[in-house]
Amino acid sequence: MSLRILMVEDDNSVAEMMGMFFKKEGWQQDIAVDGVEAVDMFKENADKYDLITLDLNLPKKDGIQVAKEVRAISPTVPIIMLTARGSESDQVLGLGIGADEYVTKPFSPIALIARIKALHRRVMMEEDVQTQENNNQEYEIQTAHLKISKDRREVLFDDQLVVDLTPKEFDLLYTMAQKPKQVFSRDQLLDLVWGYEYYGEERTVDAHIKKLRQKLEKVGAKVIQTVWGVGYKFDDSQVKYQSLNPFVL
Repeated sequence: MSLRILMVEDDNSVAEMMGMFFKKEGWQQDIAVDGVEAVDMFKENADKYDLITLDLNLPKKDGIQVAKEVRAISPTVPIIMLTARGSESDQVLGLGIGADEYVTKPFSPIALIARIKALHRRVMMEEDVQTQENNNQEYEIQTAHLKISKDRREVLFDDQLVVDLTPKEFDLLYTMAQKPKQVFSRDQLLDLVWGYEYYGEERTVDAHIKKLRQKLEKVGAKVIQTVWGVGYKFDDSQVKYQSLNPFVL
């Protein structure tokens, strides 16, 4: 596995330690020591990087703002947020603006390497499937209003394209839409979408559901429902058809 990582870290000792383990894996890294430099480096060549490790506490521009600007450039590049902050609100905030993983300092370098490998492996598998089946126009999931192609990572709501879904947001929607009206607990979604290698908290699901809803609702898709005290479900049975043709009722 050959990776090019953008490491955003202002602590020299942490950067050196991470760099040592990355080098051992045969990975290359570019280092940004503040938020402004990180955004500039990513803008210059976004396709260059396979993954970003992002410290939350940075000079000039904090990690939250960096993540927002990175997501505006690329909705899919994997981001692992590294921070000394351990509060639940900070984790929800970081994940809510597009980070895929959240690791609290101090952390085990070996565990971090395992998470990077698992995250990259999932992304590569998804890209391989999309490339191989790019000409397949079938949709694996078709409900009353929604069409989803896992091969092309494409979601249509009443023939309108839902854009800028992150890998986790797409996987959440795909998982729930496979079984309309079935209620999924947060633990179930963590297991089905993040997998057994994930060590985060249930609020991770809430943060991603919030962002997923915002993107769906841009095309009028209010299809993710909260079942209080239990979890979430997909249900579009009560949604009225929204035609793209203004003359069709």
